[in-house]
Formats: sequence, C-alpha cells, structure tokens
Amino acid sequence: MRVGTFVLAAQFPGQGQGEALHRAVRSAEVAEESGLDSVWLAEHHFVPYGVCPSAVTLAALLLGRTRRIRVGTAVSVLPNAHPVALGEQAALLHLTSGGRFSLGVGRGGPWVDLEVFGTGLAAYERDFPESLDLLLRWLREPRVAARGERFSFREVPVVPRPDELIGGPAQGPEVIVACTSPKSVKLAAEHGLPMLLGMHCDDGEKADMVALWRTHALAAGHPPEEVYGAGHVSAGVAQIGDRTAEATETLVKAMPGWLKQGLDAHVTVDGRPRAMRDPVAYTELLCGLHPVGPPRLAADRIAATAERTGITRFALLTEGSGDVAATEENVRRLGTEVLPLLG
Repeated sequence: MRVGTFVLAAQFPGQGQGEALHRAVRSAEVAEESGLDSVWLAEHHFVPYGVCPSAVTLAALLLGRTRRIRVGTAVSVLPNAHPVALGEQAALLHLTSGGRFSLGVGRGGPWVDLEVFGTGLAAYERDFPESLDLLLRWLREPRVAARGERFSFREVPVVPRPDELIGGPAQGPEVIVACTSPKSVKLAAEHGLPMLLGMHCDDGEKADMVALWRTHALAAGHPPEEVYGAGHVSAGVAQIGDRTAEATETLVKAMPGWLKQGLDAHVTVDGRPRAMRDPVAYTELLCGLHPVGPPRLAADRIAATAERTGITRFALLTEGSGDVAATEENVRRLGTEVLPLLG
C-alpha cells in the first residue's frame, strides 16, 4: 500500500495566495518526514480553487527540498502545453531527482486557459490523443518528428534523454493519465498507462473503470502481468481526528467556502453552461467516501478501497481544514498513525 498526499494549493476564503502556496510546500515536506510515499501536485489557472499554475515547477522545488519521497503532477494540463516542452521538463526532473518524478497528465476542461495560452478549444476537444502520443514518443525515443494535425516538425534529437538515469533503469519517468470517462480510460489502456481516478468517484465506479482499463489494455496486447500490476492512483480526502464527527466537522466548516469560491471562478472559453455541485453536499459526500475519522477507520477505508478496486496507490487531500498548522498535523497523523495500520 502506497499512500501519498494530493496537494491543490487551495486558497480558502480570507487567505492570500502566498499562504496557500506556503501550506502546499509545508505539507509536502511534512509528508516526507512522516513516511508517506508520494506528493501529487495539482495545476490550475486564474482560480482560487488551486493557485499553483505549474505543477512541474512546484515539483522541481519539492524534489530539491526532499530526498526520498516521490513527487508527481496530478495533473499537468496537456492541452495548455506543448508536449515536447512538457516532455523536456519531465525528463529533466526525472534525471536530476534520481527517478523520483512522476508525470501525470490530463485533458483539463473547456476553460478560458485555452484562450489565454492560444491553444484553442480544439486542443481540449480533439487533440489530446495526438498530444499524448507525441509526449510519449518524446519520453521513449532518441529522435522525434511529428506529422500530425496539430503538431508538425522535422526530426530533432531528444535532449536530455530520459532513459539515461545514472544508476537507475534505462527508462523515462512514469506517466499516468487522469481518467473521467470511458474514452479516456480506453486511451490510457491502449498506451498501457496507469490511471488517476478522481476523489468524486466511489469504490464501485473506480472498480468499473479499472475493469474497463484491463479489458482495453489486454485487447491492445499488453502483457497480463503488466495489466494486472498497473499502478493506478486513487484520489481522495483524508482528515484524521480522534472522533469521526470531529474530523467531519473540520471539513464541513472549511471546505464548502473554498469549493464555492474556487469552482464559481472557473470561466468557460465558449460560454457553455456549467453544472455545479452543492458545496456542502459534496463535502459531506467526500467525508463518507474517504478516510475521514479516527486512524483505525481511516485505515479500514483505505484498505476497503484497495480490496474493492485493486488500486493500492492513494493521493489524499489533507489541506481540507485550510489551516497550515492543522494541515501539517493531519499529514503527520496520516503517516505516523494510519500508515502503520495498513502494514
């Protein structure tokens, strides 16, 4: 069982952006001190839902401040970036960190980001498969050319080569794909890439997505041992308290204000309507799904998810209180009180 934190750098009402980023950095440092496996960093633009605009940049900082823990993006929004540029950054972090970097990528949403960065709505609606293919070729081949609808360029050498990790295996960084639909599950499976599954999904939904992924991965010719050993990641929320009611109350008091402020700030690039969750109901749903409560309950919920879904890697949001000191304490308890109960 590998348990890590999911860091959004969430800006809660009344907080500054610097405070949110300070809490994000401290929670990652404490995660390593407390024996957790990994830190997964989210990326958002122009909204207080999360104030980290570049997950790879924050990953570079945290890799430099830590020595053991794995640091990954959850996710780098591929339609906003050139796949080659992102591939170069991933290779650089992979090589200089001793292989501790994981690159999570996702399709993102139809947000105004696409207008600001000039990539356009097609980058979100149509071009993600082409972008993912180019990114993977960059991380796996010595020279790459492109002749696609979106990207076209002459053959160039890959520098630095991600398969030249000193003292490690001759392969590039781990790549995972955020999956929210059968289409994205199929795409990830065809490439043999593990999935990152969202915290809004329950165990049944995640189990169904893993089963679908396995079906497509086997059909694509991936070896059964790789298919059944794929390192999918389950995102969730963790709040450790002496009593379940106490832990739940902490999140219900703080998270709805952040969710409403953060999600309301998203602007679609084409004016399409958005369906918004009720923030209080959503917080209560998350408390019921995930390890929110005493250490024994938290460990049991993590173990139950692993048993029902086959997923043994977890990225858990620990900053739901919105408070720096409380977040640090929550991370410490997750590592020192919950993790030992999982074996």
